[in-house]
Amino acid sequence: MNLEKVIFGFFVLLAAALNLGFFIGDISNPELHNVYELFAALTVSLIATVLKFGDRTQLGAVHLATSLVADLQLIAAGVYWVIAHDGGALTAAETASIVSLSGGALLANLVSVVLLVTETVGYHRR
Repeated sequence: MNLEKVIFGFFVLLAAALNLGFFIGDISNPELHNVYELFAALTVSLIATVLKFGDRTQLGAVHLATSLVADLQLIAAGVYWVIAHDGGALTAAETASIVSLSGGALLANLVSVVLLVTETVGYHRR
């Protein structure tokens, strides 16, 4: 067992799970989407991105690209949340925009998980 791969897989899956937890629920209901879960998803996603810097393979480059997309989407969602929340409670339209941005990050995280599983399955065939 490779501890580095375990840590890498842990953070990739945790980033996807936190992102999914934030995304699930009525897209326009602000009570169903917790800002701390969005912050946790962004933090774990940034850690997963840093862990991908050392991989110089083609698959590692795609892993890094998907992670950067997820980070960008989550940062945009967080910034939008701060700007929209500055004036008071979030409206349904603002919440829908924030959740949609996290949905884009979720897609990137799911692609990253698929790549991780594909890499793991390919490793067993060598």
